[in-house]
Amino acid sequence: MNQRLTPIKVEVKTEYIEAQSTPDEEKYLFSYTITIINLGDQDVTLKSRYWCITDANGQKSEVEGAGVVGETPTIKPNTAYQYTSGTVLETPFGVMEGNYTMIKKNGEEFKAPISAFSLAIPGLLH
Repeated sequence: MNQRLTPIKVEVKTEYIEAQSTPDEEKYLFSYTITIINLGDQDVTLKSRYWCITDANGQKSEVEGAGVVGETPTIKPNTAYQYTSGTVLETPFGVMEGNYTMIKKNGEEFKAPISAFSLAIPGLLH
């Protein structure tokens, strides 16, 4: 596999959705807003996603599928695509990481890594 740096930058912002969470039932809802920035010199299309979500109990769940939020966006050079999605954990803290499978205009496919990020109730971590 090609080890060149990916031309994609991924930024993440997370939020705990208290109004839709029920800690008594071990349901903690988090949203995450992802910004995918194309730093390359050609259009890229997001074909699929892979997530590994780990809660504070060490329970892992994997999510794979086509596109994101029902879309397979094409991102032009020096532009960004942003979307918001969410996940439910059984614990007030967890970690998500994964990758996007992207395809360049020339047909070259590559993985854009998504570095691990935390999902946590505000004030839980110091």
